[in-house]
Amino acid sequence: MIVIGIDPHKSTHTATALDSTTNTDLGSIRIDASITDYKRLIAWAKAWPDRRWAIENADGLGHHLALWLLALGELVFDIPTTATARVRELSRGGRRKNDRIDAAAAASVAALQGDARQIHPESINDALEILDERRVNLSHSRTRTVNQLHALLRELMAGGAPSSLTPKKAAAALRGFRAKTEPDKVRLQLAKELIADVERFDEQLTVNSKKTTALLDQHDTRLREIDGVGPVLAARLLGRSGHAGRFPTAAAYANYTGTAPVQIASADSSRHRLSRYGDRQLNSAIYTIAMIQIRMPDSAGRTFYDKKIAEGKPPRTAARALKRHLAGYLWRIMLADEKRSARAPSKTLAKAS
Repeated sequence: MIVIGIDPHKSTHTATALDSTTNTDLGSIRIDASITDYKRLIAWAKAWPDRRWAIENADGLGHHLALWLLALGELVFDIPTTATARVRELSRGGRRKNDRIDAAAAASVAALQGDARQIHPESINDALEILDERRVNLSHSRTRTVNQLHALLRELMAGGAPSSLTPKKAAAALRGFRAKTEPDKVRLQLAKELIADVERFDEQLTVNSKKTTALLDQHDTRLREIDGVGPVLAARLLGRSGHAGRFPTAAAYANYTGTAPVQIASADSSRHRLSRYGDRQLNSAIYTIAMIQIRMPDSAGRTFYDKKIAEGKPPRTAARALKRHLAGYLWRIMLADEKRSARAPSKTLAKAS
């Protein structure tokens, strides 16, 4: 098996072919990040029919090339930058670094099956991740704009505006206000512009929600049937989890989300502490679901929580146990949905070249 490692950059990519049996460098090529040079890369790689690709940071600078290779039916793996750094330091020493060494390190990691993660064609999950990220950015921008509007209204009128400020309430507060000084005239004009910005953000958030709901319907996920999981959290779970089948067990998914406790053991002493690792946005989503279920008296989560309390667990420990339990349950639901979808017509999104 020949592994072709790639060190991607914004404008250029460097590829190194490595014999996985003998760990021998078989050659290297440097190409521009263009479709024309992608074809030159494939022509160069045809010297090794039995090959697979290892791209460092395939979710970042190597994303477009990875999807292009997948469209050709190639086997592609993602290699974390931390993994290539470890291989480079252990094999070369002296912390030497260049594109060819990085590409060879990526190939070496893939050959050893260490931290390599197989890349799959883009699906509805990827579209949901994009929409979720957009929603987060819009929400942050709206909050920042509303805070600026509050500050202006506080300077324009005594007591400012109510805390639950909406464009209509802000416009009503300004109705009839007459600025008498130049600074107040500027504040009034800026306040009107900010009100228009908030209205625009609200419209964009509404469109984003409709697109998200439509994709969730197309996905036919059962996550929304779970207590505490609405369209926003369902989109975040699917988008940030990606292909659920890439996690071999529920424990692996819990570790990925940071809901699995970390064991601290030495000699006869053993304890578990809260994990600070994993995807923190997934961790936050699962925490939100857990808190909602705890507040619902008839939910399965509340039953699980009460059971842990009856066992003598402190409330915080019981909540963490529920998060861990929910992580496994959510993973099994997503995995079952994927298996059910695999028997139906493909929903893979086409990637335009």
